[in-house]
Amino acid sequence: ERETKIMNADERINISSVVKLFDRFKAVNDVSLKINAGECVALVGPNGAGKSTLFKLILGLIQPTEGQVFVLDKKASSKEFTPVRKAIGFLPEQVLFQGTLTGREILTFYTRLKGADVGQIDALFLKVELKDAADKRVSTYSKGMRQRLGLAQALIGEPDILILDEPTSGLDPASRLNFFKIIKEVQAAGAAVLMSSHALTELEARTDRIVILNQGRVVADGTIKDLKSQLSLSSRIKIKAGRCQMKQLARQFSGQFGDECFANGAAVLDCSDADKVPLLKDLIGSNIPLDDINIVEPSLEHVFSSFTAGKKPR
Repeated sequence: ERETKIMNADERINISSVVKLFDRFKAVNDVSLKINAGECVALVGPNGAGKSTLFKLILGLIQPTEGQVFVLDKKASSKEFTPVRKAIGFLPEQVLFQGTLTGREILTFYTRLKGADVGQIDALFLKVELKDAADKRVSTYSKGMRQRLGLAQALIGEPDILILDEPTSGLDPASRLNFFKIIKEVQAAGAAVLMSSHALTELEARTDRIVILNQGRVVADGTIKDLKSQLSLSSRIKIKAGRCQMKQLARQFSGQFGDECFANGAAVLDCSDADKVPLLKDLIGSNIPLDDINIVEPSLEHVFSSFTAGKKPR
């Protein structure tokens, strides 16, 4: 089966109207998705949303029931896709390595399996901060160390595409920072990154786009700013001030907010994104002494809940 898709020069993954049935169950239901070179996309969704199935389709491990999956211009279900796999780095959710082997033996095995240069192994250990543990048995590794070894395995051969399933699982804060530093480096080198994670807070500022999958369907795809705008989620401004000042604020903004928003030395004001800056200007321009102002933006968790539950949480 020879089939090549003429993809945009920047495209690395092109999924078109894909359906995947298991018996009569639609694990993936009419999904279309494009990921470009140098782009980091977060794939999020509840358990059972179809994320793992979509990964398997991109990796060519299973075939779609309907639709097409093209990766680096090759159809993922075709015979011509086999050499393309060398250009993909994959970190599964469950990282399992033979405990009796050393980290170096593990990476040497995978490097040779991928047909890559074994001379890169020391640099990979240094990159994931496992240099001192390279020649120790994997059975002595902590969960976080095994996760970092899995990342090193995914980075073999400087892949054009990185697919990462719960990549920060088991990592301490310092290792998480190093992980996202590595992701920025591979993006800068032109790789496309697709990662799935339940740690939504750490994805918000570190990914270019968020794709939300629910019951096999893509229910949202865009930047976090775009998704917040689509939902019209409000910002929340919290103010602390003395009781007298709070009464002044209540009078000053009585046309916009009810008295219940100003109580016990604290005010909680919800406003749209467009009204946020004018409201702040009015607060400062009122010349009423304030103890503190705190702006709470809708988080990715709010966005996720809104798209998957059909309501706007607060």
